[in-house]
Amino acid sequence: MSNVLPTVVVGAGPSGIETAIELRRRGVDAHVFDAGPLGHTISWWAPGTRWFSSNDRIAIAGVPLNTVDQAKASREEYLNYLRSVVDQFAVPVNTFHRLVSISPIGDQAHDADNRWRLGFRRTLGEASASDKRTTGQSTCEGLAEAEFFVDAHAVVLAVGGTDFPNRLGVPGEELPHVDGYLREIHRYHGRRVLIVGGRNSAVEAAIRLHRGGANVSLCYHREQLPSDGIKYWLRPEIEGLIRSGSIQSYFGARVAEITPSTVTLRAEDLDDAQSRTTIDSDDVLTLIGYRQDQSLFEQLGIVSDSSSGSPLFDAETMETEREGIYVAGTAVGGTQSSHYQVFLENCHDHPRKIADHLCGTRATLPEVSERETLEARDAGLRRRIAWQPES
Repeated sequence: MSNVLPTVVVGAGPSGIETAIELRRRGVDAHVFDAGPLGHTISWWAPGTRWFSSNDRIAIAGVPLNTVDQAKASREEYLNYLRSVVDQFAVPVNTFHRLVSISPIGDQAHDADNRWRLGFRRTLGEASASDKRTTGQSTCEGLAEAEFFVDAHAVVLAVGGTDFPNRLGVPGEELPHVDGYLREIHRYHGRRVLIVGGRNSAVEAAIRLHRGGANVSLCYHREQLPSDGIKYWLRPEIEGLIRSGSIQSYFGARVAEITPSTVTLRAEDLDDAQSRTTIDSDDVLTLIGYRQDQSLFEQLGIVSDSSSGSPLFDAETMETEREGIYVAGTAVGGTQSSHYQVFLENCHDHPRKIADHLCGTRATLPEVSERETLEARDAGLRRRIAWQPES
């Protein structure tokens, strides 16, 4: 691989892979780098987790996603799909290469040969759970070799938006049995698990852990589960388990303190001794959402002043205020709250916008018949999303 590349795509998730494929279809040599494995965000889902979205909405690059039972794809099925798409299109993907710095080369205001210098570190392993909590590093920081540099004329940041678990900000949160991720269900069998949260991740974890033989409690700061934000097929089961007492619920409560064997809860609007409850717990799962690593956006000076800290970019071209720097996929949403607005399924037009702008003219698009087929497919997908938002 040359040290000077036409385009570097940062992020080997579905949006990054789809962007690289679209660029390579247009004759642009695009290389992909990721700090972790292929599909890293999906890879840390608990085994057996299924997508909320239907398969046609998360398929990429025109390659159908089929499952054996026609059900929504599981984590394992989708990772297998991503591998097959990468192999089919021979996309050059460099995994466990973390981008740590990005800077312009020369006087970009007057230099026609616009370039960016990217500093990477090749990670050799994953940090332990306790290291992640105490250092704040992301889930694939690990040990790293010396930094090396790659120059590129254009950079696409498809870095997603769920790099770090949100924190509670309470004593004991750094203890090793406190985790922001649901792991293999088998490890929790016979253990007392407190789950903090009340939306999809927390509810699905509570149901799956109960089925797996854990003694599950659920703590949520509101008086009841939210009316939205829970997969429609999960709500009846979680409500039934709570009514029967199979899962103990603590509504209108927040975590006040965590010790190696207990968790102290306090009432939402009170913080005195009478409002506190202490429960025994072997594991604590803080499934309260995730935040984006915005360090690259900050280096480039393209962070908006919105609460999400989303990057500033042109919605027609996906180019940021820095010439040659683009954003794609859920990265454009910044740190999204519990009411997510940017999903994979409404980002499928990003690769084409970027390719149009980089290539400089729509004349570089595929032949009319193929282009019309692709555009018709995208229009049909948008209609199905409007008609069936729950799928």
